Amino acid sequence: MRTDIFARLDREPEPPKIEAPRMSRHRIALFGGTLAFYLAIVFAVLITSWLVALDWKVMLFRPYQQWPELHAFLDYYVVLGQRGPTAVMVACWLGWRSWRQHTLRPLLVLGTSLLLLNVTVGAVKLGLGRLGPHYATQIGSAEMFAGGDIFPSGHTANAVVTWGILAYLATTPRARRYLSAVSATVSLGVGLTTVYIGTHWLSDVVLGWAAGLLILLALPWFEPLIARTEAWIFAMRERWRERRGGARPAPVAGTGPQPVLVPQSMANDASAAETVMTPAEPALPAGHPTTGVRARAHGGLPARPGTLPPTPTGVRRPPHTERGPRAAGSPARPMTGG
Repeated sequence: MRTDIFARLDREPEPPKIEAPRMSRHRIALFGGTLAFYLAIVFAVLITSWLVALDWKVMLFRPYQQWPELHAFLDYYVVLGQRGPTAVMVACWLGWRSWRQHTLRPLLVLGTSLLLLNVTVGAVKLGLGRLGPHYATQIGSAEMFAGGDIFPSGHTANAVVTWGILAYLATTPRARRYLSAVSATVSLGVGLTTVYIGTHWLSDVVLGWAAGLLILLALPWFEPLIARTEAWIFAMRERWRERRGGARPAPVAGTGPQPVLVPQSMANDASAAETVMTPAEPALPAGHPTTGVRARAHGGLPARPGTLPPTPTGVRRPPHTERGPRAAGSPARPMTGG
């Protein structure tokens, strides 16, 4: 019972389970409505409708000349829509969350959303080829299929996706509401800033908002793929750890030094208080001359019959003058160390 308790205490804490947003009916309806709006904007620009005329009116108004005092601030604010700086900032925050929660889902969701952003928005940009306001050639023209790459606005779509990921990955409804408001404010400001500077038409910004929202709404469909990718990465990590650790050889029993019995006189001597450790020798038959370590301990000569055994090293025998007479029939005195 105590072993089970300590095993449960030593076990690492499990990461909190984060439920992925499901594709509910409300989300599907919102996705369908946003997609219809996206296609309507593209169609309106292709036929050079009133939306294109509005683009030209805003462009000829030249907002950067109407409010020049805002130009210095908005030049820095528009960086919040650039893919490189925003991706690094958000990736640092999500990386810290992944480390705390022991999961790769935040980083994988960010990577998936940025990949979808590059594929979808980039394909439409290159396919439609619209020129920007500074490169327009004919007033009132849609400037489509002219080799440009500004429709839809990549700054606006990136701001929607990058900052919207924080709301998508929020763990509580309250945090999701606050982060949704922050991401909407940032993406709205970034889009209008590009119109103020004159790098995008107004329709580019509107289509960029729709493109970014479509990516956020479509992310739940990619959650199973994200989960499988995370499981595969963890499995590869465990295999790498096993290969790096390797198999260690087990210790061989009986290879260490073994104790050897010594005479009682040596055991009583202060200099032989600790146990003498020498390699064990095989047992010899009776009458066989002593060899090896024992022979060397006795001077290298075998014991002869009829003689006293040699005195062990470190034990002194009393001289003949100090030996007392022994009565006939009296028992022999034991030898003790001096």
